[in-house]
Amino acid sequence: MDIEKQKSEMTDTIAKFIKYFGKILPDDIQKKLKELAEQEESPMAKLTYDTMFKNQELARDLDRPSCQDTGVIQFFAKVGTKFPLIDHLEEIFTNAVLKATKEAPLRHNSVQTFDEYNTGTNVGYRTPSINYEIIPNSDEINLDIYMAGGGCTLPGKAMVLMPGEGYEGATKFILDQMTSYGLNACPPLLVGVGIATSVETAAVLSKKALMRPLGSHNPNPKAAMMEEELEKSINAIGLGPQGFSGANSVMGVHIENAARHPSTIGIAVNTGCWSHRRGNIIFHPDLSYEITSHKEVVL
Repeated sequence: MDIEKQKSEMTDTIAKFIKYFGKILPDDIQKKLKELAEQEESPMAKLTYDTMFKNQELARDLDRPSCQDTGVIQFFAKVGTKFPLIDHLEEIFTNAVLKATKEAPLRHNSVQTFDEYNTGTNVGYRTPSINYEIIPNSDEINLDIYMAGGGCTLPGKAMVLMPGEGYEGATKFILDQMTSYGLNACPPLLVGVGIATSVETAAVLSKKALMRPLGSHNPNPKAAMMEEELEKSINAIGLGPQGFSGANSVMGVHIENAARHPSTIGIAVNTGCWSHRRGNIIFHPDLSYEITSHKEVVL
């Protein structure tokens, strides 16, 4: 197969996948929502979950996005240095977004900063957002794709703490954001936390934390304990589904961290809404693929 045909094939596959997970939530999210719904006793909370599940049925049956805000598309790519299309990935990702926008369809969410006009294509200056990690001696690409909607983006915040504030200060920062802005993100939330040196390193890690499967934990036991304690604390706020109050406010809390400068603690938080539209797909060098987020998908 020549290079143009390979590019076209990968573009089509990614576009189909974006269209699919914009309508069908990942397996782990669907499972968790059902678990949380069973724990609710409030009639309003139960009714809200019933509405969420009805939304999912209609999205599937009517072949429409499960939320009208299909977000700004973000790619997190772990790219093997020997992947055959490594030189063409930005073109492939961009064309896949253009194709998915027309065919899904996706709402137009790319507004050119300063010029203040909507491109009408979901493609603009530096959008879609692409984050690369290079994997030596690999011929595959592991790709997380995410719809970053407006509501779930609003609680996002990053700052640098004085070292004396410690992890207690980091916890206070996260809880302050959840109590003041968590409602904007359509609970129950998936909360991503990044801890590193500076605002940009922490912010990227907090978004990557949202790509982790539910039920996974930070490999550091202390960080995993912090995940658990934060989940308990945010649940105790009582936001409930869509903020109508209830037993649970979050689907989970994920922390990603990096070693930091001794004089600073960079801390960031990002959230995913109940309709957490992300997908994971792994391409092999022959462009065959595996989808890990949606086990029964047929593209």
